[in-house]
Amino acid sequence: MKRIFEKLGIPPQKRTSLNEIRLRVNKPATLIAKNKSVTLNKILTKRELEEIFRLMCDYSVYSKQNEIKNGFITLKGGHRAGICGTAVYDKGEIINIRDISAINLRIACEHKGCSDKLMKKIKINSGILLCGAPCSGKTTMLRDIARKLSEHYKVAVIDTRGELAATYQGENGCDVGTSFVLDGYSKTDGFDHALRCLSPDYIICDEIGTAEDALSVENAVNSGVGIICSAHCNNTSELLSKPILKNIVKYFDNIFFLGNRENVGQVIEETKSYELIS
Repeated sequence: MKRIFEKLGIPPQKRTSLNEIRLRVNKPATLIAKNKSVTLNKILTKRELEEIFRLMCDYSVYSKQNEIKNGFITLKGGHRAGICGTAVYDKGEIINIRDISAINLRIACEHKGCSDKLMKKIKINSGILLCGAPCSGKTTMLRDIARKLSEHYKVAVIDTRGELAATYQGENGCDVGTSFVLDGYSKTDGFDHALRCLSPDYIICDEIGTAEDALSVENAVNSGVGIICSAHCNNTSELLSKPILKNIVKYFDNIFFLGNRENVGQVIEETKSYELIS
């Protein structure tokens, strides 16, 4: 990240408070910090954006191809760069994104202790679903829960996009305690691997929402494992309007809704699964 900050001319005193950096071709960069935006004076050329993109890939774009085709790059430290450009299709599937025109870089951060209140509600083998909008602190909360739970239980973290543990060349960049980290695994493969090989008390993962995710959660719960994960939805009405999430609510003892960008990481609503399915 230091090299990216230097490329953009962002002074050191402004770096620690940043949440996002938004880059667009032929536009000035925009810095987001605590919902306040600052626009830099310098216009970003296409060549400069391409150079920053290569830098984010550690000058090995090919090695990041699996991430790029899914629209993002995970950087060392768990920072995530969403990319925009021209989609390249093959047999109906996106295989690449070329001519990068914009990058939205979300700055990862650790807030140790942010899950302390939630930890008091977790019982052995119980399930928790964290719900909220993007940038509401779901990943940050999951990371801290993994760190704390691993002090007493066996925890497997399925880190599909490298944001939870920020693993880089086998070393975790973020503190998830003594958790077993399955980095880059799909949720289906990660759940299967954890259940077969790691005998966890808990499995933690980010952003469930597909039919395959639901089946993995069901299998794990039936195996006696507690599931702690997150989902995109702002309130109970939105949660119940999504058929897949509605069908697996029963597998979670507690459901917490986190605040918006003004209340990152704060629980604003709590409910029990039986209250939603009764």
